[in-house]
Amino acid sequence: MKEVQITGSIVLYKNDYAIVEAAVNSFLSTSLNVFLFLIDNSPGRELETLAEIDPARIRYVFNNSNPGFGAAHNIALEYSKQFSAAYHLVFNPDVYFGADVLEQLYNYMEAHRNTGQIMPRVLYPDGSLQYLCRKNPTFSNLFSRRFFPRQVRDLLAKRMGKYEYKDHDYLQPIYNVPFLSGCFMFLRTDVLKEAGGFDEHFFLYMEDADLTRRILQRSQTVYYPHTFIYHHYTKGSYTNLKLTWHHMRSAITYFNKWGWLNNKG
Repeated sequence: MKEVQITGSIVLYKNDYAIVEAAVNSFLSTSLNVFLFLIDNSPGRELETLAEIDPARIRYVFNNSNPGFGAAHNIALEYSKQFSAAYHLVFNPDVYFGADVLEQLYNYMEAHRNTGQIMPRVLYPDGSLQYLCRKNPTFSNLFSRRFFPRQVRDLLAKRMGKYEYKDHDYLQPIYNVPFLSGCFMFLRTDVLKEAGGFDEHFFLYMEDADLTRRILQRSQTVYYPHTFIYHHYTKGSYTNLKLTWHHMRSAITYFNKWGWLNNKG
């Protein structure tokens, strides 16, 4: 097998097979040499057959437990060391994209060695834009987004728009974004290793804010809109009480780590 240029990892948990299949095929549909790890936190092995899509380029790992999103990706990062790939892609099972996306991101990173993380433009399946560049989270921003009634949120729209970079042109690159969505994190492996991977104190949510923040301490981060992906993005924590609890727990972990008052960026 040729030298692997990009490794990738998807964390699974009782997902819809067809949706994950689209994500897997998107990653494999490239002229680059890639290898994918499927880390399954599900209670059963129903998704194991996804590895049959391309057994030579996929490794399925069944955890028989649910250690959390970041911890599962760290398992993939540990396995990926055998390849010494220059880049690693962390992406969600509900993402899919065209055949040239990885090439464009790879070429940008090869030409900009001071960049440690890049995220493309992210669209809903209907083609509308997702605003996934963000400032460092603050307690007031997270609380108002989650718990204020819509009428109050509308009054705070300008402030929230700045938090999501809506005062920027999303058709132009944005540099040194402190919080890029974990749905698609194209990472320089050396920088990721230096940053220490995901902080496993986060079970679910906020681990992407924490990791991007640590990467930005070591390199540039870039929002790169000249290529794009699709993301179903259901915002499960807004409708599921258990996921809401995980989000709140992760927010407490985040602010205990970075501070409750000083989160400028």
